Amino acid sequence: MIPPFLQLIPEYRQYLWGGQRLRPGQLTAEAWVVYEQDRVASGLWAGRTLAEVSAEFGSDLLGPRALPRTSTRFPLLIKLLDCAQWLSLQVHPNDEQARKLEGPDQFGKTEAWHILEADPGAKIIAGLKPATTMDALSQVIRSGTILDLAQYLPVQSGDTVFMQAGTIHALGPGLMVYEVQQTSDLTYRVFDWNRPQTGGRVLHIEKSLAVANPLITSHALPCPSLLDGSSEQLCQSEYFTLEILNATNSAIKGDTRGETFHALTITDGAASLSVGDEVYGLGRYDSVVIPAATGPYRLEPQGGFRALRSSL
Repeated sequence: MIPPFLQLIPEYRQYLWGGQRLRPGQLTAEAWVVYEQDRVASGLWAGRTLAEVSAEFGSDLLGPRALPRTSTRFPLLIKLLDCAQWLSLQVHPNDEQARKLEGPDQFGKTEAWHILEADPGAKIIAGLKPATTMDALSQVIRSGTILDLAQYLPVQSGDTVFMQAGTIHALGPGLMVYEVQQTSDLTYRVFDWNRPQTGGRVLHIEKSLAVANPLITSHALPCPSLLDGSSEQLCQSEYFTLEILNATNSAIKGDTRGETFHALTITDGAASLSVGDEVYGLGRYDSVVIPAATGPYRLEPQGGFRALRSSL
């Protein structure tokens, strides 16, 4: 019988741009908080991976919307990123390009960012200047001068940025970010701020040119007004829906309705998750996957919380 929820143990990764906000005192760039190779923290499935649970339970975990897309493979990858320096300028393929360039079992990478924390003056790169041609893009990528055409975008805490595959982009320093994406980590590095191409940090010039669309840009959507006990949609695409939950005193009710899983990450504060007679405490940065078959559940604030919820 499928468990009513799965708490996951995050996988941590360090890259040269990481900071110390995810694990104070220890440099950490990313926490992969909902990832098919994350292991279940407790219960009958403790120690097993999310991929194994997905393969075992299929639609009961994922919901019927997932099966035509990714079969029984878990369809999303969710990360927390602590950006102390600029990340590389990069671009991701769409589904068709991923299959062509990397193999028939690969998926593209459309993603969205929600800005959890932003230092004053923080910014990102979200596409290129208007009317940039493919010839101009090829020239600046090959010459290492792409910053001449980059479109910088100021961001602040609470903003959400939807990033379509094919968009050249980069996260800047001073940002703490929640990222939801397709179940893919295909990244083609366009420019890496003149860092040495060592330790696996190589540029992917030809693949970048094969998938980049110089006309795609993005913009920041401000956080909607949040009432106590409310949930608000931040963005929606064919690949995922992202919502923000806010509670100070009032509980929030959820319901998977047998349609889709809910991937829930507490981004601030603490909450107790109740499913039937089972109650589980969740703190900051804890993540759970609530299976499609679970149905109704309840989140009770423990001094208040905010959370992000991704689903199909």
